[in-house]
Amino acid sequence: MVDIQTASVVIASASVVAGIVYYAFQVRHQTKLRETDLIMRVYSALSTEELEEAWYKVLNLGCKDYTEFVKKYGDIMSETPENVALSIIAYFFEGIGVLFHRKLVSIDLIDDLMSEQIVFTWEKMGPIVEGYRKQYGFKKDLVWFENLYNEIKKREQEGANDG
Repeated sequence: MVDIQTASVVIASASVVAGIVYYAFQVRHQTKLRETDLIMRVYSALSTEELEEAWYKVLNLGCKDYTEFVKKYGDIMSETPENVALSIIAYFFEGIGVLFHRKLVSIDLIDDLMSEQIVFTWEKMGPIVEGYRKQYGFKKDLVWFENLYNEIKKREQEGANDG
């Protein structure tokens, strides 16, 4: 027969374990809520008038590479509407890339919300960014945007190979 003291120790131990498990689930849930809130705030910025205007301007640049961009719109460091739009969009997606790199948002959430915008935008801007990096020696500029693009493309390839 089990005495009262042993039973109370077992109950107390079970209560501590249950409390720890409950706390772990709560922390995990709160982390997911924070991640979702963060990415939704960022995502909502994508639909602001300023960002949409800049994005459409970038998408309609009509140049294939950095040399053509400079011929058409001038030096990338000059303050033209096209350069400003390019910077706004580039650093918006760079920020999302940093959030992903720091594991503050998951690639699944980014993929679900804006993978097509990231892919399409990087494919338009990538050649311009590469030329800009070479000319000015900014080798690390926009690497998190590029990394995010590469991660999404890798997921696309893995998905294509699975199906």
